[in-house]
Amino acid sequence: MCLAIPGRVVRLDAESSTAQVSYGGLCKSASTMLLPDVSCGDYVLVHAGFIIQLLSEQDGAELSRLADEAGFYEQ
Repeated sequence: MCLAIPGRVVRLDAESSTAQVSYGGLCKSASTMLLPDVSCGDYVLVHAGFIIQLLSEQDGAELSRLADEAGFYEQ
């Protein structure tokens, strides 16, 4: 089973084509190569280290809430 995790972009590095994505406070690096138009503050889905989809503000907030409730963000 494959799983994409919702997060919010908090920083971009155009030189390395990466973004820092926050998952309930835990930040990880993800590639922006598949979606180069990502902006800081965007909600995104990340799979295997790649941002694969942009989410609306409403959908991103709801999916993040559900992921947190399911324990995906536990450290």
